[in-house]
Amino acid sequence: MGDGTSTGGGNRLKETVGRYGIWSLGLRSEDPARRGELAEAAAELEELGFGAVWLGGSSGVEHAVPLLGATSRLVVATGIQSIWQYEAAETAARFDALETSHPGRFLLGLGVSHARLTDRYRRPYSAMVEYLDALDAAGVPAERRVLAALGPKMLELSRDRAAGAHPYLVTPEHTALARGILGDAPLLAPEAKVVLDTDPDRARATARQALALYLTLPNYTNMFLRFGFTEDDLTNGGSDRLIDTLFAWGDEQRIRERIEAFHAAGADHVALQLIDDGPRDALPRAGWRRLAELLR
Repeated sequence: MGDGTSTGGGNRLKETVGRYGIWSLGLRSEDPARRGELAEAAAELEELGFGAVWLGGSSGVEHAVPLLGATSRLVVATGIQSIWQYEAAETAARFDALETSHPGRFLLGLGVSHARLTDRYRRPYSAMVEYLDALDAAGVPAERRVLAALGPKMLELSRDRAAGAHPYLVTPEHTALARGILGDAPLLAPEAKVVLDTDPDRARATARQALALYLTLPNYTNMFLRFGFTEDDLTNGGSDRLIDTLFAWGDEQRIRERIEAFHAAGADHVALQLIDDGPRDALPRAGWRRLAELLR
């Protein structure tokens, strides 16, 4: 079993995924009636120039299958697969099958989730190390996986045992810290939330609705406190300062500048999650088209 170093793997991934991707809960839908809709949306995202799609929720390898079948270049990543929900042996077998049918186009994103979301939660760092050991033994290459990493120890593991990191709900300041820990070679692909609305009150209300769950999860709230926010910033749905830091909203220039701040801080790729007042599992295809246009 090697040390799984990501040197080189991250560089190849950077070329493959490009600068921008789409993070979507809807694209991992298991509803058979939506298979055609998912395939059409994935094909359009590829045509629009996005290099990757990140399947939200605790998505598994199987959720990537219809999207890969509908596209020819798009990378499909789990963003993030919970190690508590999917056993390593099962993951490795499904990875191998997908690699046979769509070589080089699936990226396994792994995370430890949150204590309140699973009764199996225990010693998350050690559990991740054990999971990676099992994937190594089963032949899943380190350069084909990334970790959901917020703190320094998990970022170091992303550097040493994976191709890089996919941090969720972070700021450009976190991205700069992560790049310092990862070094130059590994992929750094933070998720960033976008609200296509220029009205401050309406945009912030939409953002607060999306943020509500995360303000109950210590992994995130503790990180916000480490990056200079206060307990007051975390109450009543989040202060304007917190919302304006975590969400890109406003006119096209403001949104573009906010996204580019992640690249300036060291991100290689930004996974954009479009937030609106519709269902969480909707496919906001008109909004994705607007995003593609403003990023050109």
